[in-house]
Amino acid sequence: MTKPKQKAAAPKRKPGTPHPDKNQKIEIVLDLMSTGGAQSCYKACQAAGVAIGTFYEWVNSDALLAERYAQARNSLIEHIASEAMAIADEPAALLPTGAIDSAAVQKQRLQIDTRKWLLSKLAPKKYGDKIEVSGDAENPLAIKTIERVVVKHGES
Repeated sequence: MTKPKQKAAAPKRKPGTPHPDKNQKIEIVLDLMSTGGAQSCYKACQAAGVAIGTFYEWVNSDALLAERYAQARNSLIEHIASEAMAIADEPAALLPTGAIDSAAVQKQRLQIDTRKWLLSKLAPKKYGDKIEVSGDAENPLAIKTIERVVVKHGES
């Protein structure tokens, strides 16, 4: 009976030495995020074979890479917005009877709502809900006084 062959262990790197294919992995992640299918950073890292934590370490330690990552992320955000519009523009699916398929319409609504929610979190200034508080032109809103009241438990 023969013993199964074991894989040769990869040579250990000293801390701080670059990954042999780091630049290639970075390019794959950024390409997948921005142009190659508009994947999330997590999925792009999986496809490139790099841990997301490692990728973020690379981003945090390199200003140029951080700028490129921000650009890829912005491209991804715009792609998500375009997807939402494309889903909204799709005609409603029809049943064999010719009636509108309400389940398909609900699915489209869920897809759009999910993308809208994600956009509001990823780019709140651009896609978030805007709340405006204003007063009358003749009676503008103003804070007159702010009081702080301290109440101790057990005292009446």
